[in-house]
Amino acid sequence: MTHESEPAQGFNPVYAWGCGEHVHEPLIQSTLVTTDADMQIVGDLAAEWICSDDGLTWTFTLRDDVVFSDGEPLSAADVAFTINTVRSTAGSQADLSMVEDAAALNDATVEVKLTKPFNVLLYTLAVLGIVPEHAYDDDYGAHPVGSGRYVLAQWDQGQQAIFEANPRYYGEKPKMDRVVVVFMDEDAALAAARAGEVDVAYVNAPNAGQQIPGYVLTSYQTVDSRGIALPTVPAGKTRTIEGDMAYEAGNDVTCDEAVRKAINLAVDRQALIENVLGGYGKPAYSVCDGMPWGTDDMQVTTDADAARALLDEAGWRLGDDGVREKDGTRAEMVLWYASSDSARQALANEFANQMAEIGIEVRLSGASWDEIYTRQYADLVMWGWGANSPNELYSLTYSSSTSNYACYKSDVLDAYEDQALAEGELEASYALWKKAQWDGEEGIAPQGAATWVWLANVDHLYFVREGLAVAEQKPHPHGHGWSLANNVDRWSWE
Repeated sequence: MTHESEPAQGFNPVYAWGCGEHVHEPLIQSTLVTTDADMQIVGDLAAEWICSDDGLTWTFTLRDDVVFSDGEPLSAADVAFTINTVRSTAGSQADLSMVEDAAALNDATVEVKLTKPFNVLLYTLAVLGIVPEHAYDDDYGAHPVGSGRYVLAQWDQGQQAIFEANPRYYGEKPKMDRVVVVFMDEDAALAAARAGEVDVAYVNAPNAGQQIPGYVLTSYQTVDSRGIALPTVPAGKTRTIEGDMAYEAGNDVTCDEAVRKAINLAVDRQALIENVLGGYGKPAYSVCDGMPWGTDDMQVTTDADAARALLDEAGWRLGDDGVREKDGTRAEMVLWYASSDSARQALANEFANQMAEIGIEVRLSGASWDEIYTRQYADLVMWGWGANSPNELYSLTYSSSTSNYACYKSDVLDAYEDQALAEGELEASYALWKKAQWDGEEGIAPQGAATWVWLANVDHLYFVREGLAVAEQKPHPHGHGWSLANNVDRWSWE
């Protein structure tokens, strides 16, 4: 895996292990619930769970046969301790801001009280490892005690982590007794594969055409989406987050809905995938393509002629230099991308070329994320998003969310999402998430407010040694690495 995949604070779920930006199952620790292949919530530590009618109290009943790797029993007190510690820890990447308190009612029952209905909490709990209250200290990340499928046998920081099957695990015995994860950059990973030193090596699309004897290039489906938020308000606005951090907001070109719709119509997503990703991807139309809460209403057919006609009708006249103008405003914008990411740079270039065909000038700017974040509400940014949870859609679209880079405000959308979060059964919420995207009359879809232009879901590529059977994968969220290992305990040698 990449060096970025190594957890900075160690294997500690309180900070980012499992529940971080690149979400995955924590392996060393158990979770209250987990997700199946269809992204439905199923039990892990919790045998049963129920939500109160007002959506504010979740009660979990635990199985009674779980012990930590040090032999101590796991109880509801450990679950409550984990949730409360995450909630009160600055820098934790698990969002439990909606939790008021967690309490153990007895050894087998934990009650979680919320400040507002928020049923997608279950998806966060599906990757939040439970830590032992009796063995949690400042050194926990380096020497974790858990009740999961594996124990951390050795961690050589910056180099490797070695996992061994947990003999006290309550579930089905892992088929893989020992797993070694080596942290290295892509060139080193490919060299290690050529030398036969690793069994699985990640690779990005530009290098996927290589041949490595004894290995098979394997592609895994993802919801790892690349897309661009289109600010819906004019320039000159200010967005204040976290109380005192003010950012410039708004864009005088993309604030015109006709421009945003035209951009969505003009993008040839398949050409982007073929020309930049070597065919290793699928067209993206939302941040939740293929998920139960996704909708086909977000899809749009490429039609550059229709895009030009739309811009003509909206008064964007083509100038002698091939760039449109309206009321003194030139149809030009800046698109930022992370300078360390060659694939995003290539996507940005191809996108700019396609926009030039309809008279929109896109100027590219590569920078560090620290610099990009200062422009996140005013300019275009080549983002990477995607998670196995509706919370991603909520974060990017809810009016008051700090991740609402398009600055789009809609009482209708907010109402749908509030209703979705208040549903006692997750399946009942899916229709409401779909309506938030498009209800037949309005929404964020390309035929509506068109608040984003989504480009591609990037396949995750690995060279896998012949004879190694990697178990069937759930869709991988954003981030190359640990998601592949979610079910490493089910892998086998043929």
